[in-house]
Amino acid sequence: MASIMTNASALTALQSLNSTNKNLETTQSRISTGYRVADASDNAAYWSIATTMRSDFKAMSTVQDSLGLGASKVDTAYTGMNKAIETVNEIKVKLVAANGASAADKEKIDIEIKALQSQLKSYADAATFSGANWLSTDTSAHTVPGTSDDVKIVASFNRSASGSVSLGTIDVKVQDIKLYDAAAASLGSKDGILDATRLGTTGARQDAVSAAVAGTDAATDTYTVSTLSVKGFTDAQITKQLTVVEAALKEMTTAATNLGAAKSRIDLQKTFTTSLMDSVERGVGQLVDADMNKESTRLQALQVQQQLGIQALSIANGNSQSILSLFR
Repeated sequence: MASIMTNASALTALQSLNSTNKNLETTQSRISTGYRVADASDNAAYWSIATTMRSDFKAMSTVQDSLGLGASKVDTAYTGMNKAIETVNEIKVKLVAANGASAADKEKIDIEIKALQSQLKSYADAATFSGANWLSTDTSAHTVPGTSDDVKIVASFNRSASGSVSLGTIDVKVQDIKLYDAAAASLGSKDGILDATRLGTTGARQDAVSAAVAGTDAATDTYTVSTLSVKGFTDAQITKQLTVVEAALKEMTTAATNLGAAKSRIDLQKTFTTSLMDSVERGVGQLVDADMNKESTRLQALQVQQQLGIQALSIANGNSQSILSLFR
């Protein structure tokens, strides 16, 4: 039936052209943004997953920064500890030289020891990074005076299957590595490694202080690496000082080992976090990124369809003109 009121062919051609234009608009949007899923309306599930993972990616980036800052602090403390160990070894050498030396020589050796002790304090005080110093501390304001609070370095951002989040940390026990504690002068065993009072016979830390007196050897005498002196002291007392220095060196070596282990763990975690961030970025890309090869091919096909649709609509509209020939 020929009708001038209803042009079924034109309606069909118009629907087809509208569909093509809509698909063309979608393809052009994907090409211009680079995303297959740019909004929640494109794919609500994928958009939600991608948004959450992008947020986690930013958190991981902050974790990476925290690890870098933590690594710098550990490196600083490790460097200071190594220099302190070298200097304490020098003090040990001076004590060996003082054993059996004359009184005049002991005075000269004592001057050298005092210079080394000053250098030790300088190393510890200078081992500061971003306001943190783990070697020269002041625990007067800490929860337990004389006990340094543990340092926690944020090392990971974790999301469980239920969606809850948590942070993983690498802990550094500053109490075990501090060399000086300005607030613990009367706390004996809670002092730093170098300013702790130690029993001359064993080198063990002592809470009760019985400071050694030059020239008088007693079983209860205590010594401190940061203040010991050979001037006027007997060879027996100097031997006890060697025991004290040896005990301090053992603790410093353990502290350096702990710092080295923390440094290695931080380096491993940094490498893992970088790899994890790459994996997350790839995963998000697979969910929402547009395949540009596919979209460019689709664009060309839709442009051809659009041109054909316009041509088909033009032909369908032209059919109405043929009705006029019936009235000639």
